[in-house]
Amino acid sequence: MMFNNHFFHLVSSSPWPIVVSSNIFNVGVGLIWMIGGEFFFFFFFTFLMLIMSFQWWRDVVYEGVYEGSHTCSITAGLDMGVVGFIISEICFFFSFFWMFFYFSLSPDFILGFTWPPLGVFSVSFLGVPFLNTLILLSSGFFITLSHLNLVSRFSAKFFYSYFFGLALGGYFLLVQFYEYYNLSYDFSDGSFGCAFYILTGFHGFHVLLGFVFLFINFIRFYIGHLSTFFVSGFDYSVWYWHFVDVVWLFLYLFVYWWGGCS
Repeated sequence: MMFNNHFFHLVSSSPWPIVVSSNIFNVGVGLIWMIGGEFFFFFFFTFLMLIMSFQWWRDVVYEGVYEGSHTCSITAGLDMGVVGFIISEICFFFSFFWMFFYFSLSPDFILGFTWPPLGVFSVSFLGVPFLNTLILLSSGFFITLSHLNLVSRFSAKFFYSYFFGLALGGYFLLVQFYEYYNLSYDFSDGSFGCAFYILTGFHGFHVLLGFVFLFINFIRFYIGHLSTFFVSGFDYSVWYWHFVDVVWLFLYLFVYWWGGCS
């Protein structure tokens, strides 16, 4: 038997990186076809992506839970990876906020030299957006409370607060769908509609990803994959959820409040 003289994990051969990256290209092609009215390929390749991702995540869970490969050194590397990922997401949203301020601070004459453009009635920041702000911040509060209960080893309080945080996150998505359904403008209404839907839509997509992230960790806690002494996956989901909260605060202040009233 060969023994390692280091604390790092040399991963075994896996087909998932090349298979998943290849399928991402297929999803992009399917998205182009969807613009032309062909929806089958996009949803088919997206479904394949979910299956492949599940298989990949299963292998990672097996390595960490059953093989014990996620040592302290490995966890530190994962921490840096997640922090780097969140920083890349910050840059992602920064580019879209740059677009928003570019159009809103110097409106073109086609827009009537005003923002929102003439004829476009923006949603009131004291209506549904304010409700969604309260919902998402409350969700972040309960998720943080669940983390504190986990550290304090209050298992019952942990699951209750975790469940409330998840429920509020799902409710946020339902309220945003309701807002979209009742808006008087759409993506094709000039730069205002484009900027609004890109910012809020991508944020909603990230909320959905964060909700799935939290839900999977909730299931893993329930079946015993995670515990008080092994909470890295849960920590990463909490970091991501708070990132989503902060982005929404900027959206509410600049897109709904300042951008809708200037």
